[in-house]
Amino acid sequence: MFSIYLSSIEGISVFAIIGLIIFFGMFALMILWVAKLDKKYIAHMGNMPLDEEPASSDKSENFNNAETKNEIK
Repeated sequence: MFSIYLSSIEGISVFAIIGLIIFFGMFALMILWVAKLDKKYIAHMGNMPLDEEPASSDKSENFNNAETKNEIK
């Protein structure tokens, strides 16, 4: 359906080329950014969910506390 409308527009291929250039430009910038990152920082961020426990990690405990508060009211 859209191809019918898009084929009637003159110069539509320019927009496809511009979109492709923007996509690969951003992709290349992200690759450069990741390559420049400090490996210690990447390892720290990768292990972060495994190393540090939040203060109240037990969700069932929080749920039970909420039920108790509702019963008191």
